[in-house]
Amino acid sequence: MSKCESCIIREFNSLKSLTREELMRVSACKTGKIYKKGQVIFEEGETLNGVYCVRDGVCKLTKLSENGKDQVVKLVVKGGLLGKRSLVSEQKTNLSAVALNDMEMCFIPKSEIMNDLTKNPKFTMDVLKKMAEDLKVSDESLVKMAQKSVKCRMAEILMYIHDNFGTDDDGYLSIVLSRKDYASIVGTATESAIRILSQFKKEGIISTSGKRIKIEDYRSLRWIE
Repeated sequence: MSKCESCIIREFNSLKSLTREELMRVSACKTGKIYKKGQVIFEEGETLNGVYCVRDGVCKLTKLSENGKDQVVKLVVKGGLLGKRSLVSEQKTNLSAVALNDMEMCFIPKSEIMNDLTKNPKFTMDVLKKMAEDLKVSDESLVKMAQKSVKCRMAEILMYIHDNFGTDDDGYLSIVLSRKDYASIVGTATESAIRILSQFKKEGIISTSGKRIKIEDYRSLRWIE
């Protein structure tokens, strides 16, 4: 496990605003954690005693809806910090986090982060800015859900995964989601998600192998309404 002061991952998150001395102190008290695909990192309603920094892998953040189904709120990748809001608000987490593939995480105790929030204004501002960005993305997602068709939202999530996470050696999307996850992300029933993906497949826009999806015609996805 590399030291925080020499870890390139910190450049992707608020930890970049900490001084070298602060990073060395954080590094001395952090612990490395490995999560296997499908493993729960934390559950909605838990009290988090620190933040998680993603060194490698991808996880999904989900929210339990009133009908008892998990709604995928966000995908978090390398460089992401989990648990910021719970620390600042001192409330139990309102989301669950589950590993989508094998992950490597660093856990930083609450006491260290709170100490830095109190003493380092630049770090505090970076954390608050990131939280504001998350709220903006959340607001925009709500607008999309209301204004765009399910078919369009499905096309957008496929393009988003392709653009942000790339493909494997065989050309399939490197992030493998279940049809239930796709349904959750676009806000529809699993049956509807399966039907739309099947339609995309018949039209030659995508091809599949089990849960894996390969985009065959990216341009057509952009024109779906």
